[in-house]
Amino acid sequence: MSKLSIDPRPAQAAPPNKHQLALMIWLAVFPTLTLINLTFGEWLGTLHPVLRTFVLATVAVPIVIYGIMPHLHRLRGLLLTGTAVK
Repeated sequence: MSKLSIDPRPAQAAPPNKHQLALMIWLAVFPTLTLINLTFGEWLGTLHPVLRTFVLATVAVPIVIYGIMPHLHRLRGLLLTGTAVK
């Protein structure tokens, strides 16, 4: 008698390919940089371009990596499998 094995874990989406990841990063970075520029544009405009880029990257990268990308990964998992990725 053979036992039928049922995996209790929900289906998970495969990791994003490079094109999907590029789109997800763009969807996170563009609005983040736009919002930072709209909020601090006057002050940022007074800085040297290298320092301005440093400030933008220092503020935007944590927002994108820790704040936005996890939500985009969950949304992608939900869209692909019908279940959210934890």
